[in-house]
Amino acid sequence: MTLLKLPSKNGGTFEYRAGNAGAFSVPAGQFKSRVAFSAAHVVADPFAHTDPLLHSKIDWEDTLAYRRHLWSLGLSVADAMDTAQRGMGLNWGMAKELIKRSSAEAKAVGGRIACGAGTDQLLAGPSVNLADVEAAYKEQCEFVEKHDAQIILMASRALAYCAQGPEDYERIYANILNQVSKPVILHWLGDMFDPALKGYWGYKNLDDAMEVCLNVIWDNKDKVDGIKISLLDASREIEMRRLLPPEVKMYTGDDFNYPELIKGDKEGYSHALLGIFDAIAPAAAAALHALDDGDVGRYDTLLEKTVPLSRHIFQTPTYSYKTGIVFMAYLNGHQSHFRMIGGAESARSIVHLSELFVLADQAGLLVDPDLASDRMKSVLNVSGIRQEAQYSGKL
Repeated sequence: MTLLKLPSKNGGTFEYRAGNAGAFSVPAGQFKSRVAFSAAHVVADPFAHTDPLLHSKIDWEDTLAYRRHLWSLGLSVADAMDTAQRGMGLNWGMAKELIKRSSAEAKAVGGRIACGAGTDQLLAGPSVNLADVEAAYKEQCEFVEKHDAQIILMASRALAYCAQGPEDYERIYANILNQVSKPVILHWLGDMFDPALKGYWGYKNLDDAMEVCLNVIWDNKDKVDGIKISLLDASREIEMRRLLPPEVKMYTGDDFNYPELIKGDKEGYSHALLGIFDAIAPAAAAALHALDDGDVGRYDTLLEKTVPLSRHIFQTPTYSYKTGIVFMAYLNGHQSHFRMIGGAESARSIVHLSELFVLADQAGLLVDPDLASDRMKSVLNVSGIRQEAQYSGKL
């Protein structure tokens, strides 16, 4: 196995040899006890002769191949969301093409897909009003439904900017939900993921905000399949889960506490719609099958090893987590390069990426440790941390 020289937080270096490849046995078929969506990243086209900050391009072959990988493990795909850098490199025009292509791919392989519908064709600012927000939501919802995908009704930066109070949220959501043909998944994204969403639902206080969100759900429960909340607060999720209508699902978006939330307690459990599942897909799928089989011990063992990695990837600033997700895909050979739309590969330090590498290895999540080590070497070398001669295996 290849010996690497990795940078440490104190400015020094240490030696590390990867070699803990996990063997995740994943039975064929869908999960029985939980619905599990993996939010999916997009692969940038590294040969695009464009400014990545202004006009990135997507490598469609590798992007769709990764979705097929997720479906092959029994996971559902949540697309065109923040994990796909929605609003952070992926604009509405690109999202439309992603929704169109991914939905067609889902139909071809029999995979389940849900796609984000928001208002990002609008720029939040003084010129935007509530009517504009409603029209933007309507346009995107119609597009998602046209392509036979379930709608994930995303939080809106424009609505957060122009809403005067909770009644504006209640009215806009009611109007949109009245127009959709099938139940949607609502998405409450905390401001740690997107600072522009601070004070969503009309209140900065989470108790008051949750009450407004619950009012929207109860008033429109026939049009709500579930809600994904991404607040990184397990107690809040459990509290809200217990207050939902019986037929409405809680989809955890808590990338810190997902094992306990999915496992649940005597009063209920959460389903999953998680960005971290993109990075830990084999372990997540194996754990969910174990849960189906009533093997809670194996479920715990499989997922507890992934939590340090997830907490590292989603550390502050949380919105930079996409960099770690894509880096994992690069290390595991799902793409040939570590480039991202919007140039987001630069959002995390080489120290952060080195620690991610170690944590992924310790969790058994590096499928081919030699390949991952070789790719890590390349990143270290270009970052000025010179390594020995490159491993000569496959690239």
